[in-house]
Amino acid sequence: MKPRLKQIGLVALGLSAGVLVGLQWSAQAARESIGPLPVEELRSFTDVFNAIKQGYVEPVEDKKLINSAISGMLSGLDPHSAYLDAEAFKDLQVGTQGEFGGLGIEVGMEDGLVKVISPIEDTPAFRAGIKSGDLIFKLDDKQVKGMSLQDAVKLMRGKPRTNIHLSVLRKGENKPLEFTLQREVIKVQSVKSKLVEPGYGYLRLAQFQENSGADLAKHIERLYKQGELKGLVLDLRNDPGGLLNSAIGVSAAFLPDNAKVVSTDGRTEDAKRVFTANPRDYLRGPGDDYIRGLPAATKTVPLVVLVNGGSASASEIVAGALQDHKRAVIMGTQSFGKGSVQTVLPLSANTAIKLTTARYYTPNGRSIQAKGITPDIEVEDTANGSLGSRLREADLERHLNNDKEAEAAKQAEKKDNKSSKNKDADDESKPVFEMGGKNDYQLSQALNLLKGLQIMNRR
Repeated sequence: MKPRLKQIGLVALGLSAGVLVGLQWSAQAARESIGPLPVEELRSFTDVFNAIKQGYVEPVEDKKLINSAISGMLSGLDPHSAYLDAEAFKDLQVGTQGEFGGLGIEVGMEDGLVKVISPIEDTPAFRAGIKSGDLIFKLDDKQVKGMSLQDAVKLMRGKPRTNIHLSVLRKGENKPLEFTLQREVIKVQSVKSKLVEPGYGYLRLAQFQENSGADLAKHIERLYKQGELKGLVLDLRNDPGGLLNSAIGVSAAFLPDNAKVVSTDGRTEDAKRVFTANPRDYLRGPGDDYIRGLPAATKTVPLVVLVNGGSASASEIVAGALQDHKRAVIMGTQSFGKGSVQTVLPLSANTAIKLTTARYYTPNGRSIQAKGITPDIEVEDTANGSLGSRLREADLERHLNNDKEAEAAKQAEKKDNKSSKNKDADDESKPVFEMGGKNDYQLSQALNLLKGLQIMNRR
């Protein structure tokens, strides 16, 4: 049985794995669309509210009760809908711009403990050796058991250059591991690039931020200034997603003008959209079209896209679009499988709700919700197999079902379970490696494929 996460969040980063859009709803329009209020259920709510106010062991503020009720109402829907208080709303806004404070780990709550989903590259947590699957049971001198995820996250936040001690349980270790981390302002560099070999470029997207499309274009131009490219690797591994328009912009860099990138479908007319490789869909407001100035060869250069279980949502949009248009070979392991869209709806000047409003579909109409993108060529993390088992959308409690491929998703989950059982025994003994580094097995296999394609083209 795979572990089930009750909650999911980011330490000092309000952006969870996903696609975020603003669907231009107004509070008034939303109010007009609802039917009659459920009187009996509301009466039960007021009865509970009054019982707490009158009989709870300690006085409770009305605001706290109402906010908790809103939070519970949203968290009961799916893993990605949430109430954003002032602090969380601010973190979300800052996070999409690529800078936030904290330790740099994506976390969830499991069995009352904080579970590490993934450390973010080049952050205090990553450098200290925190791993996916670690269970944090103590923060400084405070036991995590009994805390909410939000309270635990707040403890891990703090001023830069202050320390926090983490006590961690890790599979395969006989005793707890102790880590002292120094908090810092974390700046996630959205795009990195380098010329791996003469004629072969490497682009890595860590997260789809506000300027990721424009940054990618600059890196492509920089690579082409070093000479004509014979092949390009686009690395989306461990990219948790981000902004929809950035995903469209990245796709547009490699696809023909006006090619279909993704469609969304929900209950409202605003949620039924088709997005294409067109400036109106990837630019936010007036601005320079960063795709227009790219070298023409960008649209045709042989392309391999690397994905894994940490590639989610916006990453899956890009991989799915390039796969459906047969523009790239997708290589790696099954992606996360998050095929839903979240809309941020402000409630006031400093609070909001993040609500799942639509499912998204690849150009060929595939829904990858709770299934993921299946690589064209499956390649594990190393020549000896996986570096460790990963959580996926299908592992999350209350995840949305795949409305088009429910049975296929079920079979994929069974395959995942079997595969994980075979590999879990030696997962923890495998080292953390640098993506794009000299020991990156998946990257080396992508380069081998590109070189093979080059030879075939010559013949």
